[in-house]
Amino acid sequence: MNKIMIIGSGGAGKSTLARQISEKLNIPVHHLDVYLWKPNWVMTTREEQIKIQNELVQNEAWIIDGNYDGTMEIRLQEADTIIFLDVPRQICLYRAFKRMIKYRDGSRPDMQEGNKEKFDFVFYRWIWNFPKKKRPALLQRLNQLAVEKEVLVLHTSKEVDQFLTEL
Repeated sequence: MNKIMIIGSGGAGKSTLARQISEKLNIPVHHLDVYLWKPNWVMTTREEQIKIQNELVQNEAWIIDGNYDGTMEIRLQEADTIIFLDVPRQICLYRAFKRMIKYRDGSRPDMQEGNKEKFDFVFYRWIWNFPKKKRPALLQRLNQLAVEKEVLVLHTSKEVDQFLTEL
């Protein structure tokens, strides 16, 4: 486990898990939200996203958390370990809402400065629709990759804790 990719719905716990793995394995974490969102919630161009991620994956060891479907294949190809946090949407929504309350009017640690946490109906709708719209294709792709890469699908906090204990 040197090149670890963590994916899942918003609120699934990707950034938290990335930090926890980093502490145990001493591998640097790269939160894609920090790299891909400019201040005031301006998204980088697709070209910038590709350039940034191509540079990140060239490092000897990394943990990268975030989905970003349009550039996910870059990370999927270079990762030796892929962790999919397949957490129920109700839990993801609860965590995203709790995070919004905790960091309201400020930036969370895994986000670019200048991007204040706020209620975002589009984001919550994306979380709600994730199991139906994103999950099936993601699981299909992960099944294809499981032949050559370590693919872990974790569903509960208990499974995440067990994984961390076994690291």
